[in-house]
Amino acid sequence: MLGATGTIGRATVKALVERGHDVVCFLRRGSKATLPATTLRHGDVTDPLSLARDGFRGEPFDVLLSCMASRTGAPRDAWAIDHQAHVNALVAARQAGVSHMVLLSAICVQKPLLAFQKAKLAFEQTLIESGLTYSIVRPTAFFKSLSGQIDRVKAGKPFLVFGDGRLTACKPISDADLGQFLASCLEDDALKNRILPIGGPGPAITPMDQAGMLFELLGREPRVKRVPVGFLDGIIRVLSAIGTLVPQAREKAELARIGRYYATESMLVLDPATGRYDADATPSTGHDTLRDFYAAVLRGEKTVQRGDHAVF
Repeated sequence: MLGATGTIGRATVKALVERGHDVVCFLRRGSKATLPATTLRHGDVTDPLSLARDGFRGEPFDVLLSCMASRTGAPRDAWAIDHQAHVNALVAARQAGVSHMVLLSAICVQKPLLAFQKAKLAFEQTLIESGLTYSIVRPTAFFKSLSGQIDRVKAGKPFLVFGDGRLTACKPISDADLGQFLASCLEDDALKNRILPIGGPGPAITPMDQAGMLFELLGREPRVKRVPVGFLDGIIRVLSAIGTLVPQAREKAELARIGRYYATESMLVLDPATGRYDADATPSTGHDTLRDFYAAVLRGEKTVQRGDHAVF
């Protein structure tokens, strides 16, 4: 198991253990993480020698499951982790007798405009061509990535949306439901040798729907502030210009492009014939809803661990 210490990774490990699987987690050197009922090994996922020596250790394995992803999506990070580290792991896994790989990818690779999307897509193709049985899981939005405005709304500030707040839609999925789905890929033959887009239960929701949920749960009248998409375009232009002289600005420009992508593209299945996102064609799984998650956070029962790709 790679990427076991992230929120989705932990949920997946829990699901695997509950189903009776023996799980070995390969963690970064120096990691103090604990994962009950698993074997923990430490090394460097970017080093092929460490993967074989410290991870697989010459022992036979059945499945490689990866929830690993680059932290920022910046080009260098993306190609090092989303692509090359996975290539390294695939080579080591084949040497260990692995016959099946389950890969957590992302639904946004359907329309690859950004470095991290291209890196993920390149490894997807490598996996498909490897001859191993594969399950490539492309989830829609995560609860944590749609929760960045809870504190500002609680503080009496308006909910920020791009455009009219209905430019995009998604079927958000919880870590627990996604973890169960990933674990099912080991057991359900119908989920093998397939690319699997997946969302959570219920209809697709827009940013305006998210705002409505929060204000309703707080018992307040909705307050929404609309931000022009051109605002992000301006930031990208300025950072790109500075980036011709300052390398750090180039990375910030890419992060701004990531933000713009999520602000303007739906996380749903893309119909290649029409170029439109299709909520009805986006499968659903699980039981957890974003509204219930918001309610639990507002009650103090859950906390939000936001990812690096959160727009707000």
